[in-house]
Amino acid sequence: MKRILLTLSLLAAATVAWGQNTQEAAAAAAAALSAAEDVPVKEEKPKYWTNTFNANLNFGQTYLSQWVAGGFNNISVTANVDAVANYSKGKALGNSRIQLEYGQLYSADKPIFQKTKDRIYMESKWGYETAVKHLAYSASIDFKTQFGKNYTYGTPKEFDGDEPTKEDWLIARTLKSGFLAPAYLNVGVGALWTPAPWISLNVAPLSGGGVLVTIPELRKTYGMDLREGSETEYTNFRAEFGAQIKLDMAWVINDVFSYSTQVTAFYNYLTPKMEPRITWDNKISWKIAKFFAINVSTNLIYDPRVLVHDRDKDGVTDSKGVQFKEYCELGFTYTITHKH
Repeated sequence: MKRILLTLSLLAAATVAWGQNTQEAAAAAAAALSAAEDVPVKEEKPKYWTNTFNANLNFGQTYLSQWVAGGFNNISVTANVDAVANYSKGKALGNSRIQLEYGQLYSADKPIFQKTKDRIYMESKWGYETAVKHLAYSASIDFKTQFGKNYTYGTPKEFDGDEPTKEDWLIARTLKSGFLAPAYLNVGVGALWTPAPWISLNVAPLSGGGVLVTIPELRKTYGMDLREGSETEYTNFRAEFGAQIKLDMAWVINDVFSYSTQVTAFYNYLTPKMEPRITWDNKISWKIAKFFAINVSTNLIYDPRVLVHDRDKDGVTDSKGVQFKEYCELGFTYTITHKH
């Protein structure tokens, strides 16, 4: 009987202790909940900027040994950088972009390095939305030139049957362009239409800027004006005032494939015919692995004031024409996307 009473007493004591612990735990939970309600909830800061940085490094190499069909050993290296910053806050919006390209080629048939790519392009567009949907007042600026000198390489004369030396090749080359030769600058105000995130049309009926050519022997080629009172010397700067239309489109199909295109037309009010200067750039990127991609880019230019070489049955003549450049490359690619 004593054992039974002792067991019942222990059970009663345990029940009382468990009840007290439960009440204490409930009280602690209620206190913690009350304290949590007093702590202000941290609001996430709005993100106004979206930045994208893409870099490509491409290599090419050819080696031939007793190759009957012919050819030359060569190696090429090219690098590209494309950085974009987009801004959106309330009715204000903006877009800035910088593109840098550079490449070199060495071929066994010419004991010199030849440039394959060279481009500096910067642009910025800012707008403020109007009462009309997708339409904004805009201000824009763009600048284009290159890093260094570009040449075309003619075949040097052979002396006594010997192969041309490096110096012979350097003498035979013809200078075509250089840093700030030419350089294009344009600043304009107008309207920006963005009916969808992947397309924008900027029309700037009031655009001013000019063309700069710092190398004297290239000024005639790029349509600079003769100096007053001279028949052989040309000015290094030509002012322009007119209208610029720029269409941008970009599609990101998925994480693997993307395509972008830009068409720009500038009409100079200061010329009688107002014949437009047109540029059209395209870029395709196809990622085939995490850090490797195939990149295809094209650049088309029509400038009525720039002289290009035209070969026909009568030889080589300088005249107006369409300039076109295309690249297809496989190499290392790295992309960073950041929002803040």
